[in-house]
Amino acid sequence: MNLLPSAVTTAPAGARERNRLTTGALLAVVIATGLFSRSALAERLPAFIVTYAGDTLWAVALFLFIGFVRPGIPTGTAACVTVAIAFAVEFSQLYQADWIRTIRHNRIGALLLGNGFLGSDLVCYTVGCLLGVMVDAGRGSCLWLKQRRKDATA
Repeated sequence: MNLLPSAVTTAPAGARERNRLTTGALLAVVIATGLFSRSALAERLPAFIVTYAGDTLWAVALFLFIGFVRPGIPTGTAACVTVAIAFAVEFSQLYQADWIRTIRHNRIGALLLGNGFLGSDLVCYTVGCLLGVMVDAGRGSCLWLKQRRKDATA
């Protein structure tokens, strides 16, 4: 299902697409780290990290997921989509109907939709998106190897 017009999601001429294998592996590491940040084991970490790491990593994971689904999406577009979705999810937490609370009481529902609105989460999502952009800026290095492989075989 394509939510964005192809003109918005296609890379400009000469731009490199993200390598899905590498992006997927990085996404798995970010998800695992985010889950760890919400586990009992994370209580040994500094309170600042325990409080904010999960939401920040949620936004990084969303950014990577968007890049995984649409490898040619421009970085700026991926960042805008990430912030828009993250903010929409956060503001949706102001809505507290019984059916959505039932979903949020499920572990997966809580991880995807959150439980209660916090303004600080908006800051975490913005920081997480910026971290994703920084990772994406390294796509000419070891993170996105698809173009290098094409160049090597040409």
